[in-house]
Amino acid sequence: ELGKAKLLEDGNDVLIISSGLMTMRALEAVEKLRADNISAAVLHAPTIKPLDEKTIVAQASKPGRLVVTAENHTSVGGLGEAVAALLMRKGVRCELDTVGLPDEFLLAGALPTLHDRYGIST
Repeated sequence: ELGKAKLLEDGNDVLIISSGLMTMRALEAVEKLRADNISAAVLHAPTIKPLDEKTIVAQASKPGRLVVTAENHTSVGGLGEAVAALLMRKGVRCELDTVGLPDEFLLAGALPTLHDRYGIST
């Protein structure tokens, strides 16, 4: 279904909202976090427009969860800002962080190469 987010992993401490290639990275991060006794959920958001507001709000509203968005590109103008605006509009109080490429001129390259170069790979 177009725009429907899918919970790929469930956990209580951290919610990682991702799309595209970063969903694979998020699933890798879950394994590393699990080794440190951190329980992480991964919510795959296949589209930013439309954004699955109902699912994102429900998942982000769980008490004590850190919410992290994992961007495929720069952290400006993408999933993270859309999620931040949604949560603010709906009155969801949570800690939110965004992982993405820096908002600057970037060297060209394939996404996995850029993720490694700018330190956002697992």
